[in-house]
Amino acid sequence: MGRLQDRVAVILGAAGKDNMAQIMARRFAAEGAKVLVAGRHEGPLKALAEDIGGHWSVCDITRKDQVEAMAQAALDRWGQVDVAVNCTGWGLMEKLVDTTEEQIDRLMDLQFKGTYFFLQVFCPLMGKHGGGSVIITTSASVECLLFNHAAYIGTKAGGDALMRCFANEFGAQGVKVNSLAPGLTATPMTEQAISLPGLEDAFLPEYPLGRIGTSEDISNAALWLATDESFVTGQVLQINGGLTLRRNPFPWEINRSIAAAAGKTER
Repeated sequence: MGRLQDRVAVILGAAGKDNMAQIMARRFAAEGAKVLVAGRHEGPLKALAEDIGGHWSVCDITRKDQVEAMAQAALDRWGQVDVAVNCTGWGLMEKLVDTTEEQIDRLMDLQFKGTYFFLQVFCPLMGKHGGGSVIITTSASVECLLFNHAAYIGTKAGGDALMRCFANEFGAQGVKVNSLAPGLTATPMTEQAISLPGLEDAFLPEYPLGRIGTSEDISNAALWLATDESFVTGQVLQINGGLTLRRNPFPWEINRSIAAAAGKTER
């Protein structure tokens, strides 16, 4: 018997090949869960659902009606939802004074309004059916600031605040609500940056456990929150190897590390 045997999980943000949500979906399915994967692109969702024996739904988190339809798709298929995970996000890097209104609006829609819609839909649904676990992904950069990342950080911080409000209100109905806060994590979204020689070297000294995170690390934490093993709600779990004990590097430290790596390559 798996740790999520016969539980129903909805995982949003799973349309990107081998991204964090896809890794999580595969792990949950391996632990016995019935998994509905969702995102904006039908093709990869259908392929993943077929591979793990689950179901799929197209969903744009910025549209509440689509979040509701995603939840209903799981109910229509299995009659319940026990776990819901929001893995959506957009890692905008832009200088504070250069960030445009359009960029701010996009992040507000995706990472604040969308998170609000996700919690509005799944917390009451689970509350009516005996409880469950709602998980959102935010960021260690809320605590360990990263330059040129303000709009992203601000909206992720808003997500953490919303999480605490919903956890407080729906705990009496058996609903756990928590955030996972990764640091720099090896995913398809960060692959181009991490592959830049010298960049990872600038970050590694700030990670007490000696490496940056992986999608498997985040998946392991989500699995624990999804089970009855976790007597936890309203918390931001820092799944980042101890980064919050230290800090993210400054831009000039990153540039220096990249320049040093380039110099070694040239020699």
